Amino acid sequence: MIANYGFNATLTARRGMGDRLVDLLLTGLNQGSPGASEHCVVYLVSRSASDPDIVHVTEGWTSEDDHHRIFAGEAAQSIVAQIDPLLGKEPEYTDYVPVRGKAAF
Repeated sequence: MIANYGFNATLTARRGMGDRLVDLLLTGLNQGSPGASEHCVVYLVSRSASDPDIVHVTEGWTSEDDHHRIFAGEAAQSIVAQIDPLLGKEPEYTDYVPVRGKAAF
């Protein structure tokens, strides 16, 4: 499948909560979670090399509509609700239109 819509989110956890935030974001790959959807073709969780409380999430989706539909579901909303209390500030989002690339893990 090809990613036609994507975004990068930078999440800043409350001091010392970066590990918990990463663990929670990685549950997004579990069966039934957004990252496990056939419409999610890239789901990458990364950390800042200089600050363990700054976490980046890169996602690529088959379409923007698929992304919004999946994130409106109960599994995604449950993760979002658990993430919010861990954050020290509002997330920063950058949306994009993928051109070409590779994701292999």
